[in-house]
Amino acid sequence: MSPLHAPRPPATTIVGADADALEGDRKLLFARATAIAADLRARGAALDRDGRPPFSEITELKAAGLLNALHPPEIGGGGLDWVDGLRLVRILARGESSIGQLLGYHFVNSQYISWAADDSDLAWRLSSETVTKSLYWGAAVNPRDPGLVLTQRDDHYVLNGRKTFSTGARISDRINASAAFGDQIANIVLPTDRPGYITNDDWDNIGQRLSDSGSVEFRDFPVYETDFLLPLAAPDAIPKVQATFNTPLIQLVFANFYIGTAEGALAEALDYVRDTTRPWITSGVERAADDPYILERVGEFRAALKAAAALADNAGQAVQAALSRGPGVTERERGEAAIEAYESKVNATHVSLDITAHVFEIMGARATAGHYRFDRYWRNVRTHTLHDPVFYKAREVGDFALNDRLPTPSLYS
Repeated sequence: MSPLHAPRPPATTIVGADADALEGDRKLLFARATAIAADLRARGAALDRDGRPPFSEITELKAAGLLNALHPPEIGGGGLDWVDGLRLVRILARGESSIGQLLGYHFVNSQYISWAADDSDLAWRLSSETVTKSLYWGAAVNPRDPGLVLTQRDDHYVLNGRKTFSTGARISDRINASAAFGDQIANIVLPTDRPGYITNDDWDNIGQRLSDSGSVEFRDFPVYETDFLLPLAAPDAIPKVQATFNTPLIQLVFANFYIGTAEGALAEALDYVRDTTRPWITSGVERAADDPYILERVGEFRAALKAAAALADNAGQAVQAALSRGPGVTERERGEAAIEAYESKVNATHVSLDITAHVFEIMGARATAGHYRFDRYWRNVRTHTLHDPVFYKAREVGDFALNDRLPTPSLYS
């Protein structure tokens, strides 16, 4: 029996030398992420200017083992929990926001199968294949853009339709997709190398230019019984609680790459102030780095980012703890963990927009020169923070605090 078709082995307890080895692997993953982020930052202006699909960047993440960081060590994964996985997202976003986003999306899309699938052996086989082949996972499930229709044809199905946005469209090896099948909904996992999968080069937004988020089309795309992640279900069917953790986790992906983007902007600004910014004529100092107003602003930025990162880590721990309860997790536990994630997302949105816009105040007018493209940090968070309106997340947090109402599970809450 091949490893890709073997049933899931029983869970094991990691102790002693195995635990030491995993900790060594963890440190190695963080070191690789930090090195990749430094390289991305060095090339950041050119990458943003060109806005090309990040094929080589994703290949580098594959080679570094970062795509498999959250998968269990029994199948060759890194064995990290979500707290560490989200920190990796934050680190990469310091170098290039889109790459942090893409890693986070892959984490959620590839892990979702383990929570959602009714067949644990199916989930295990898909995970094993993902690690063995270092597959990148995307998705075509935007509920506001339903567009996909599945129909029966002879001994299989065909998928037709268009999705306006599909992050990682051209770089994805596998995608989670949902489609209408008559009056039911099909949840399917699809390889993108089949005929009938068409990606369009139409992502021209001001930010996240490397996120490969253009439209995709399915034209008589063949689908087979083995592609179904779940049985066909009614549109209003209530999913099991465990399967709804993709939303709080994707919201934490958002929060962490927003924070990482702002951290990257501040790091760029500090280097620029040290090397290039001239002291103001009435400052009374010889170096801009000694200007008391610049020092005050830097202190405020640092404090805000440290607080945002701590809040994000705390929320990650809450969601990880709830998710670790497995099929026994309750709606209440899920809801309370989701609220912590949404608090982090609200905070990270405001902090990242503020810092990426105001770092220019410490750098000075010359920093607005087009070749620096320092505005890319603000453009990136401004583009993605509109993904779903932050005031609706704040409202959910307020409704829980005032009225003890849990968010209704959906792909947005």
